[in-house]
Amino acid sequence: MSDRFCNALARLLGRPWALLSISLTLICLTTPMQGRAKVQVIRADMGGDLQQRLDEVERLRGQDIWLRIEGICVSACTLYLGLPKACVADTARLGFHGPRSRLAGLPLPWPIFDHLSQQMARHYPPPLRRWFMTKARLVTRDYYELSGAQAVAMGARRCE
Repeated sequence: MSDRFCNALARLLGRPWALLSISLTLICLTTPMQGRAKVQVIRADMGGDLQQRLDEVERLRGQDIWLRIEGICVSACTLYLGLPKACVADTARLGFHGPRSRLAGLPLPWPIFDHLSQQMARHYPPPLRRWFMTKARLVTRDYYELSGAQAVAMGARRCE
């Protein structure tokens, strides 16, 4: 049974059949469905080490896991947008910035900065990639914040 079917059935049964409706909904939510992916919800992810996140993204690429970005997703977390099974809620808050040195205040040498920027950008949909490469990557002490709706307008997949 799909989630839509379960929700429609619960609404159809209505109040007189509330107990049956609740029981069917619980069965629908707890019954493993063949071919149904696991869902991981991101509510507060402030990023972290770029290489570790790149490795994590590649590991997730081959798995049957949907990532739903519903809350705060900053820095390396935004690399999830490049996964084929990732979506973003309109109300999510996404923070983008360019690669930065681990030593506060010291800029990365240009070749390293540019290489890391390119690595990050390839995980974004093309319009978001262009925006990142022309604006967001140039910010390294703070970050640009976009709503999920703004990210969707730039090519990210909206959660249904």
